[in-house]
Amino acid sequence: MLDTKPDAHATTRPLHLSIRGVTKRFGAFTALRNVSLDVAKGDFVCFLGPSGCGKTTLLRAIAGLDRQDEGAIIIAGRDVSLLPPAARDFGIVFQSYALFPNLSVVDNVGYGLVNKRMAAGAIAKRVAELLDLVGMPEQGGKFPSQLSGGQQQRVALARALATSPALLLLDEPLSALDARVRVRLRDEIKSLQRRLGITTIMVTHDQEEALAMADQIVVMNAGVIEQVGTPEAIYVAPRTPFVADFVGHITFLDAVVADGGRAQVGPLTLDAPAAAGRAPGTPIRIGIRPEEIRLRGVSAATPNAFEARISILNYLGSYCRVALTPTTSGGQVVLADLSSNAMRDLGITDAQVLHVALPAERLRVFDAATPGDLS
Repeated sequence: MLDTKPDAHATTRPLHLSIRGVTKRFGAFTALRNVSLDVAKGDFVCFLGPSGCGKTTLLRAIAGLDRQDEGAIIIAGRDVSLLPPAARDFGIVFQSYALFPNLSVVDNVGYGLVNKRMAAGAIAKRVAELLDLVGMPEQGGKFPSQLSGGQQQRVALARALATSPALLLLDEPLSALDARVRVRLRDEIKSLQRRLGITTIMVTHDQEEALAMADQIVVMNAGVIEQVGTPEAIYVAPRTPFVADFVGHITFLDAVVADGGRAQVGPLTLDAPAAAGRAPGTPIRIGIRPEEIRLRGVSAATPNAFEARISILNYLGSYCRVALTPTTSGGQVVLADLSSNAMRDLGITDAQVLHVALPAERLRVFDAATPGDLS
């Protein structure tokens, strides 16, 4: 069973959301399998994973839109497992915005307040505050069709916040926007969340979005949680091959454990402290991220060094990704990311042969591959 306890992080804040053993089935398909999770008050949490992993199903279960078959959902100390959505005190923003096309911006934002029978004057004041908060004080008289995608998403966010909910749910709110607008709006949403201190859960399949916005990332795969942790912990210390491969780029090398905290990777013997404690001869996988591979100041005497030829060189703007093929027969290809400065300083060219080092402290060790590891 996967260890889904969050990576250690300092917080004294009380819990706002607790999910206990939640399972959700759609016919013969199990979308969520015994999922448990705690969310601290005021945290910005991202549910991250590929399509079909269960992240949106979990969000909808929290909202009561798709009631779980088993387990409990507790919000602010209250078991809401059997309550309808209207009784759960949350605001939600959908990927499609879901604005009413026949209502003005003002009326869209104030819709929930009208349903609560708030006085007209109080509604007008609250709507004006919210439009100012999302940077659209002059747009109240427009209709959704007259707004850009980014503006529509701001209106949807203002509407979700109108009733001052204790929990904000965001279902891939930026995926329909172009890249530039997405980056700008993600920064605005995070800044707004911090100012309001509202507990927020966002579903996304975009790893960069999750790394940039989240206090805690929940990585999901095939209906279960693979790992919970801070963006740094998820990236630097992934607990499973799936997490390592889904969040960022990584090269996996097939290896076996050797004596004394070392690993045998084909013809290469590498210092690998993370392999210590495993029986010699045990099959393992070693992972290293492209930016961690050393090319500067490397010689044949450098620990974990080997000679490699650049077999592929891809220019990616601010950096280049190169494929390094060991010159020794049987060696496995590794990928390295080099900045434009490093490319220039080292005079890197296609098919060049050079010494490469894999820093021992950067080598992550996983159990040998099993079917479904990277599904």
